Amino acid sequence: MNPSYLLRGATLPDGTVTDLLIRDGLLADGSDPQAEVIDARGLRALPGLVDLHTHLRQPGREDAETIETGSRAAALGGFTAVCAMANTDPVADAAGIVEQVWRLGREVGLVDVQPVGAVTLGLGGERLAELGAMADSAAQVRVFSDDGHCVHDAAVMRRALEYVKAFDGVIAQHAEDPKLTVGAQMNEGEQSARLGLTGWPAVAEEAIIARDALLAAHVGSRLHVCHVSTAGSVEVLRWAKSRGIRVTAEVTPHHLLLTDELAATYDPVYKVNPPLRTSEDVTALREALADGTIDAVATDHAPHAREDKECEWAAARPGMLGLETALPIVIHTMVNTGLLDWAGVAERLSSAPARIANLDGRHGRPLAVGEPANLTLVDPTATWTVTPDGLASISRNTPYTGLTLPGKIVATFLRGRATVLDGKAQA
Repeated sequence: MNPSYLLRGATLPDGTVTDLLIRDGLLADGSDPQAEVIDARGLRALPGLVDLHTHLRQPGREDAETIETGSRAAALGGFTAVCAMANTDPVADAAGIVEQVWRLGREVGLVDVQPVGAVTLGLGGERLAELGAMADSAAQVRVFSDDGHCVHDAAVMRRALEYVKAFDGVIAQHAEDPKLTVGAQMNEGEQSARLGLTGWPAVAEEAIIARDALLAAHVGSRLHVCHVSTAGSVEVLRWAKSRGIRVTAEVTPHHLLLTDELAATYDPVYKVNPPLRTSEDVTALREALADGTIDAVATDHAPHAREDKECEWAAARPGMLGLETALPIVIHTMVNTGLLDWAGVAERLSSAPARIANLDGRHGRPLAVGEPANLTLVDPTATWTVTPDGLASISRNTPYTGLTLPGKIVATFLRGRATVLDGKAQA
């Protein structure tokens, strides 16, 4: 049985200051003289964060990350659930593979690891994967994505949307028209022209979002757009939502902060897909997250082995670490700028992603008596400086090295069990 905890004087997302009693995996009322008391005065209590978009690399690339190391990074970042993307080796396109990922996550036990199933076999974009079998498996997959690849064939995308409608699944699309991004190295614009790097045009993302929104409307199914990165995409999403289309969207922390000007360093740590965009895009993304056009923040945590990042720009794999820095980046870009309050943070990083992933029976719940004790305590006034060796991931490809960020995770609880205490991961 898990020990009991009394979080004394915690501040809830709405600003209420209260004591939170954790007992038998739930938030409880009354008192418990055996409870371990944690001084939470001045700390913000949030529902455990939920990441819709995590690359844990296992099976296949355990040299870059494992379910254990990724889970530890997630817990240290305040997360209690992560959606593990399907582009592993082998690809998670069958029931046996998603069950393997799910079981490994349960064995580690630091966060709930919810596998994402591939939309197409081998991420090939041609034949649908075993969507129904993955949905019926022990992993109960409800999110499907070929992330890293776009489901570019409209007929295949339509069939996928039709198929998952039967069990209220969602297709999470990596929006990129591949014919418009051949050889692309960075955002297409003034910087790419100056640096002589092939550009990745914004329209390649925007056109797919528009097409898929129309397909989702036609089918009456759910569409989720991964890592939105352009101001034009925001406008397409606003249009789709105004039409009542069942579309949701996520933005990454790095797209809320970093711009394509960093490509001038030719440091591959800044190479990511979709690429870093302009400052005007960053402003539009922040505003869209604030007004709800973009529903959630998702890390797109993408660890890579040293040889895949510490090389010339053109040969480097795209992707950045994100789990431990996600909440601090959101505090920096959204809370400290007045664009979001703490209730908005709880919605964008916990409640909304839990709903999108069909995890809202257990995660993203209000911090109220009788609810599962999945929560995190954060010190909003603390600051810390990012160092690659100070992160829990095996990989070191963080774009924030040397950056001082606000907000430090003090404790994380998964079903009442402390996965992080005093800022340290628990075994």
